Amino acid sequence: MKVPAPDNRYLADHAAVLLASYARLTGRELVPAGDALARARALYEAPFVVVSHDTAPDPVFSYANLAAQRLFGMGWDEFVTLPSRCSAEPVERAEREVLLRRVAEQGYIDDYAGVRIAKDSRRFRIEAAVVWNLTGPDGRPAGQAATFAQWKYL
Repeated sequence: MKVPAPDNRYLADHAAVLLASYARLTGRELVPAGDALARARALYEAPFVVVSHDTAPDPVFSYANLAAQRLFGMGWDEFVTLPSRCSAEPVERAEREVLLRRVAEQGYIDDYAGVRIAKDSRRFRIEAAVVWNLTGPDGRPAGQAATFAQWKYL
């Protein structure tokens, strides 16, 4: 599994957007306070999953921490070229679209559960996921992100 360097500028900048958007919307912190690079590293190496996708009409993953890469069975380079809809089986995609619309309208939700699929076709159910809108430093929409620490293989 190819892993980008934790001090990669993209990772640090994107982690800052993920963390700031999460804190602003939920009033909580995903990782402890610290300098930007330490927080980016903590997020990337966290024991819980964090993923995000961009704002394209067919959104593509833009971030996957190590826990996400391990769970989905993909390295960084493969993960960040995957349309996010492909993380769900076709039958689950309509439910996923409803979820994303709900997040777009409300800013975030903290009660999502659903079935996802790994690269090796292994299915798992995620529980108690937080999904939130990302806003860049310029105030523009920057995609959506999700985090969860609970999953069960099916």
